Amino acid sequence: MNTSGHAAADVRDDAAGLRLAPFRGLRYVPERVGSLAAVTSPPYDVVVRPDGLLHLESADPHNIVRLILPQAITAGTRHRKAAVTLDRWLADGVLAPDPEPALYVYEQHGDGILQRGIIGALELSTPAEGVVLPHEDVMPHVVEDRAALMRTTAANLEPLLLTYVDGEEDGANAVIERTVQRAPLLSTTTEDGFHHRLWSVTDPAELATIAGGLSTHQALIADGHHRWATYLRLREEHPSPGPWNYGLVLLIDSARYPLRVRAIHRLLNRLPLSDALAALDGHFRVRRIDGPLPTAMEALATATTEGNAFLLAGDGGFHLVDRPDPALLDRTVRTDRPEAWRTLDATVLHSTLLEHVWHIPDASEDISYIHDTEAAVEQAERRGATAVLMHPVREEVVRDLARQGVTMPRKSTSFGPKPATGLVLRSLALD
Repeated sequence: MNTSGHAAADVRDDAAGLRLAPFRGLRYVPERVGSLAAVTSPPYDVVVRPDGLLHLESADPHNIVRLILPQAITAGTRHRKAAVTLDRWLADGVLAPDPEPALYVYEQHGDGILQRGIIGALELSTPAEGVVLPHEDVMPHVVEDRAALMRTTAANLEPLLLTYVDGEEDGANAVIERTVQRAPLLSTTTEDGFHHRLWSVTDPAELATIAGGLSTHQALIADGHHRWATYLRLREEHPSPGPWNYGLVLLIDSARYPLRVRAIHRLLNRLPLSDALAALDGHFRVRRIDGPLPTAMEALATATTEGNAFLLAGDGGFHLVDRPDPALLDRTVRTDRPEAWRTLDATVLHSTLLEHVWHIPDASEDISYIHDTEAAVEQAERRGATAVLMHPVREEVVRDLARQGVTMPRKSTSFGPKPATGLVLRSLALD
C-alpha cells in the first residue's frame, strides 16, 4: 500500500469502479424461527462480552451468532462446528436460498437515523487499484480466524459496511427510492429499537441502472476491514473468475444517508489505572473529572478541540489526559505521514502512550477493543484494568486519509448504524 499520501482522489482512469453483482441470498424461513429479530446479531466484533454472546445464543436456537462466533475449545473445531450448523439449518429448512439472484435494498430506521443502501456481492480489488479504500490497519490473527471460518463454511455470513459519495437522485438512488415503495421481503425490529426492512431487486433494467450508477465511484470501508482483508486472502487461494472474487457488502451513499462515526475504546487488561496515571507524570496533563460518564465525555469532547485528549477510567472516577509534551510527540510519532495522521488521537495513543509511555504489547491479551462506552468503564473497574475512552474522528478526515493511501491505527473508528447480521447471507456454493 502507498503510505506516502499521493493516491488519486478518484477512481483511476484505467481502473473500473464499483461492480456489485446479484446473488441468491440465504435467508431465514420465518416459519422455522421464533422471530427474525431473535435470530439476528450485531457484527461479530461488536459481540465482545461473554454475557452478550450468551444472550444472543439463548434468544433463539438458530441465532446467527452460532455461525459467526461458534463456541468450541479449538479454532478448528469452532469453524467445523459452524459449517456443520449451517449445513444442518439448510437441510432442515431453517435457511433457504432465494429463487433467483438479486441485489437487496436494505433500510434501517431508528434513533433519529434513516439509512438505506444496497447489499450485493462486490468484485474485490486491492487498495492500490483505488476502488475500495481501507482506512485502518488490521490484526493478522483476526484475519486468519475469519479466513478459516469463511473457508470452512464457504459463505459470507455478514455484509461489510462500505460508503460512497454520490447524492444524485438518479442511478442507484433512484432504484432504492422506487423499491422502498413496494412491500418488503422482510420487516423486523431488533431489541435496540432499530427497524429493518429488506427488498430484492431482480429486474434486469433496475440492475443495469444500479450497475451504471456505481461504475464511476470508489468506496470507503466504514466497517469490516478484517473481513475485507479476509476476502482478499481467500481470493488468492481460489483462481478467479469465480465466487471467491466477490464479497458480501452493504453500500451506502453517505451524501444521501450520512453515517454516524463513533470511537472504539481500549481496555488495557494488565495495566492498573494507578500505574497508568503514574507513568503520565511529566508527559501529559492529568485532571480528575467528576462524573457521571456523560459529563466526563463532554469534557473529553471539549479537550479534543485543542489537541490530543483521552479519558481514563477504572477506579470509579474519570481522569482527563491532554496537552502532551510536544518533545515527546516529536520523538515517538513517525514523521513520514501527513499531519492529519500524525495528530490523530489513535496515532498518539498507539505510538506514544501504548508503545513508549505504558509499554503495552500489541497483543489481544493486553488490549481489548470495546465499542460501548459504559461496557468499557464497567469492565475496567471489575478487572482492575484501565479503560482509555476516545473521542470520534470526523468522517471527512477518515476519507481524506484513505484517498491518500494512508491507513489509521486499527480500530480507530466505528461507523454506524451497522447492518444487522442474519438478514441475508451469501453461500459461495450457490454462485
